[in-house]
Amino acid sequence: MKKTTIILISAILSVHSITVAQDTEIQPYEVIKAIDSVEIRFYPSATLVQTSGGNNFGKLFRYISGSNEAEEKIAMTAPVYMNKDKSEMAFVMPLDVHQKGAPEPMGENVSLRITEPRYVAAIRYGGYTNTSKEAIHTKRLLKTLEDNSIEVKGAVEYLGYDSPYKFYNRRNEVMVEIAVNK
Repeated sequence: MKKTTIILISAILSVHSITVAQDTEIQPYEVIKAIDSVEIRFYPSATLVQTSGGNNFGKLFRYISGSNEAEEKIAMTAPVYMNKDKSEMAFVMPLDVHQKGAPEPMGENVSLRITEPRYVAAIRYGGYTNTSKEAIHTKRLLKTLEDNSIEVKGAVEYLGYDSPYKFYNRRNEVMVEIAVNK
């Protein structure tokens, strides 16, 4: 009986995580080309809400939950951007919020940033992320760019796409802005 209950709960959580993941808006981009497992992408302008200094997810979640000047609830999107040591984090605003203008944050050390259109190189990996996986994929990404004479323009960013409650088919990425000759 106990085993059947555990299997049933696991099945419900799995179905729920798949359903939730399918409803999450993903930041739009265009794949320009692939080099081995690295994608060269173009990202149009987007609005990010960002923070640093601890409890980053909590501060950003409060913003999208209505702790903003308009008291507007904003849908969670993917990916979540993080720097190497996870001291900085940003949420992407849904496209409709970007187009109409995001409400100003009310929380301490929370700000809005509108990104410029940019080209990036990204490499995807699965499972729950950790510093070891991030280091392996960062090294692969930078080596591929070096081998193909592609200039890196910025710091490496780490992207998470899934709720911590999603157990299967998780998506993580290492990404860096690149120079593109047009």
